[in-house]
Parts: sequence; C-alpha cells; structure tokens
Amino acid sequence: MRTCFIIPLRRQLLTPLLAAGLILGASGCAGGGSQDGGALASASATNGSAPRAKVGLSGTGLAELQGQNDLALTITSAERDPAGYLTVRGDLKNEGAQTAVVPAELRGDELAVLRTGPSLAGATVTDFVQRKRYYVLRDTSGHPLTTTGLTTLNAGESVHVFMQFPAPPASTSAVGFQLPLFDTATIKISG
Repeated sequence: MRTCFIIPLRRQLLTPLLAAGLILGASGCAGGGSQDGGALASASATNGSAPRAKVGLSGTGLAELQGQNDLALTITSAERDPAGYLTVRGDLKNEGAQTAVVPAELRGDELAVLRTGPSLAGATVTDFVQRKRYYVLRDTSGHPLTTTGLTTLNAGESVHVFMQFPAPPASTSAVGFQLPLFDTATIKISG
C-alpha cells in the first residue's frame, strides 16, 4: 500500500519540474528576440570561436571567417534570385605554409550527405528576424548544392566555393552564416 502513495507523489513532484525545464529550454531557444546576431554570437562563444566579420574586404568581400588548419573563407557574395534561392559564394584559402586537409566536419553530419563525399553541406544561414535556420539544399539524388570534392589545399592555394540555400523572405536583408569549425559572421543579402 505504501508504494501506491510513493508513485503518485513522485509524479506530482516531477511534473512541475519537467514543465519548468521545458519552459526554460524553450525560452532559451527563442534567443530573446535579438535581431542583431546576438544568438549567433552566443552560439559561437560556446564553440570557442568569436564572430569576426570584416566588411568590405578589399572592396570584394562581405566577411572573412577563420577556420582550422590555417583555412580562411572569404564570403564574396550572398545573392537572392527570383527562383527562391540564396547563393553564397566565396573563396576558401589555405593561409598556411603547408598543405592543409579540408576537415570532414564541413560536410555536416546528415547521413545522406555523408555518403556523397566531401562538401560544404554543413553550412547554414540564420534569419534572426524570422527565427529560422536554413540548410544547404539537396538535389533529387540527395547531393548537396554546394562545392564538393574538397580534400586538401596546398600552401597559399585558394578555391572558389558556393553554397545554395532556400532564400529567406524578401524583408530579410542580412543573415547569420555558419560553417562548422569556422568563425561565424553576419552577411548582407543582395537581390
């Protein structure tokens, strides 16, 4: 008979605790309504990298992101097209004195993408106003719509790259850009 009282009592104590945890978790995901990239900055702080957007790099770049293995990504454009896509283009460069291995983490961890080989499919853009994150698009075969086949870059070598996402609404003029193992940045959309 004692067990009958303990189980309902445990449920009565756990239910409010679980509800409070869910409410706190949901409010943490909301990001506090920041439209200036605060959520992106706090996310990068937990990964140990700080946002370092450099606007107007030599007149051609939107942002420069530092990564591991002496790799740097200079984002040169983020264009919205009438078909509803956002294409982000840039240059991935090995700034080191030795050959750099392009990390496998850049392709993300989605199983379907892992099977397609090296890529930049782990990239995301975040619309802070709409509170949405967009992932690299896939074709009908499951291949990511991004640069693929990157394995190594020689010292000083640079390669043009692209990533294609669903376009945020026309009212969104800037998004947060993230690529695994790289800094994060806020970039302006044209088009």
